[in-house]
Amino acid sequence: MTAQPAPGAPATAGTDAMPAPGTPAAQAPAAGSRPAPSGPRAARKRQAIVRAARDLFLREGFGVGMDAIAAEAAVSKVTVYNHFGSKEALFTAVVAGALDEPLTTGPEGPDLAGLAEATDLRTALTEAGRAWVRAVRADDEARALRGLVAGELHRFPELGRAWRAHGPTGHHPAVADALRALADRGRLEIPDLEVAVLQLYSLLVFPQMVFEQYGADLGDELSERLLTDGVEMFLRRYAAPGTA
Repeated sequence: MTAQPAPGAPATAGTDAMPAPGTPAAQAPAAGSRPAPSGPRAARKRQAIVRAARDLFLREGFGVGMDAIAAEAAVSKVTVYNHFGSKEALFTAVVAGALDEPLTTGPEGPDLAGLAEATDLRTALTEAGRAWVRAVRADDEARALRGLVAGELHRFPELGRAWRAHGPTGHHPAVADALRALADRGRLEIPDLEVAVLQLYSLLVFPQMVFEQYGADLGDELSERLLTDGVEMFLRRYAAPGTA
């Protein structure tokens, strides 16, 4: 069994430390309450840590030790804690990154950044949503991570607390940024960004995720109907008059 620090003691390089009771794990500070390392070299290390953690979480579950993650990333355990502060925060970063990965990788991914400049917002959002759904349906690793979260919550309830503390806009920054840009341009009227982010996800991609978790496939025709109607519902709620 991995040793735990005494109550109130700081995390050390030899422990898989948990945040103090009542502290949201996703907000746990890095060692010594210092800001996370920054700069190009730190960014490369952070990317290596997330990639290593993703591979190990998928192979071994949340119970994998931070020593193993550090070794896989070829960094020290102290470096892992300097970047993330806790294993819960690292796991949350891994899953949140997987959720937004279909939006930010590859030339065939959805062009959310271009929505604010689109002449026809309805057509542009529909095309972006179509690319988004294709990417979600093809992403086997993200599907496995969602299954891992569901399977580990009963053993590690701190994951749920970390997830809630991160918030919708933190889980889905690409979507939040796109909707914020549209609101800033006066094309959407969004009184609550967190709600809007969740509603767009719910309308366009959550049905795919739910059916996939049960081993079912919505099929192309039903997916397309859900997409076009979902875009219409979203714009009816949020489009500024005369913009869609």
